[in-house]
Amino acid sequence: MPRSPEPPGSLRPQAAQGSGRMGQDQTKQQIEKGLQLYQANQTEKALHVWMKVLEKSADLVGRFRVLGCLVTAHSEMGRYKEMLKFAVVQIDTARELEDADFLLESYLNLARSNEKLCEFHKTISYCKTCLGLPGTRAGAQLGGQVSLSMGNAFLGLSLFQKALESFEKALRYAHNNDDAMLECRVCCSLGSFYAQVKDYEKALFFPCKAAELVSDYGKGWSLKYRAMSQYHMAVAYRLLGHLGSAMECCEESMKIALQHGDRPLQALCLLCFADIHRSRGDLETAFPRYDSAMSIMTEIGNRLGQVQVLLGVAKCWIARKALDKALDAIEKAQDLAEEVGNKLSQLKLHCLSESIYRSKGLQRELRAHVVRFHECVEETELYCGLCGESIGERNSRLQALPCSHIFHLRCLQSNRTRSCPNCRRSSMKPGFV
Repeated sequence: MPRSPEPPGSLRPQAAQGSGRMGQDQTKQQIEKGLQLYQANQTEKALHVWMKVLEKSADLVGRFRVLGCLVTAHSEMGRYKEMLKFAVVQIDTARELEDADFLLESYLNLARSNEKLCEFHKTISYCKTCLGLPGTRAGAQLGGQVSLSMGNAFLGLSLFQKALESFEKALRYAHNNDDAMLECRVCCSLGSFYAQVKDYEKALFFPCKAAELVSDYGKGWSLKYRAMSQYHMAVAYRLLGHLGSAMECCEESMKIALQHGDRPLQALCLLCFADIHRSRGDLETAFPRYDSAMSIMTEIGNRLGQVQVLLGVAKCWIARKALDKALDAIEKAQDLAEEVGNKLSQLKLHCLSESIYRSKGLQRELRAHVVRFHECVEETELYCGLCGESIGERNSRLQALPCSHIFHLRCLQSNRTRSCPNCRRSSMKPGFV
């Protein structure tokens, strides 16, 4: 099955501007030549062809298209800074074209580039710019992808209600436009969402749904969609304790990632392999997998991935009773987590620090981490508005209401609640509380 770069839009306006050294027809031929090379896994040759188009063509529409190919190709290779560079050039080209459709597409690429670099606030800002643009024919095609990118950024910041709102909006776009590919991507993100809030049944359900979509509709899709669904299934299986199934799914995902030179997915699979070995108590095998994952995460600039690696390393050192080494990993992870603004990672790291300082009998440090842990719980709204218990302390079934506030399913069933308690409380005027 071939792979192909899939820029956010597939708009192909008939009009072209400029003649230059490379005409419109020749520009189109060279872009298609690059796509064929890319589909054949001759990535560097494809990039060379596309770069020649940028150098020689004055056809602005062709330049815009080739920049979209370069953005997507560099994203899949994990060259996120290069991805961002081409996205910025594409914005300038869209402004020259004075076309709202092109502008929307280029702002989405800018949002996605910053998402990959864990610049989540910038991602949200660019997504809002997309949503604020006047209505275009591209809006129906790209609106769901804008919502998905925004949801991923909110999830990166551990703003779970806003993330869920965005994912559900993206799903509505997918269903309204019969866009199975978008639905597949949203299902993978929802798998990650529910893994983080520890509803492991839903964490498995959504990537399994993504895998079904690949099986039913993905004959002409890139293999990356199968690899992506298998990776998220592996994560969920590990969390559920089904380590054999987790390993099987992760191995399939890694095989595809290696075939296609997908460095970001390779790093995630290595992290998952390490976590599986740690869950088995095989720390000797886990450590080198964490090292390999960290090497790629650092190379591509995935700071949130680096946090997850360091979190696993710290747990390994704790299992070995090497508490000072664990604290060293935790300190590095805290710095990175604060840089990217991921509150859930900070919460987990404070929880680990708390357990270490309690065992060391260091009360002052212990109290500081207890306070920060509870602050993170408040900031992420990770508590059930009915029973008051923290969400995510253990694997439990959750239910989101239409407003996207999340509760324990058992609490909603026992209270027979029709309206959201959180929304009802926030709408009360202070004088009536």
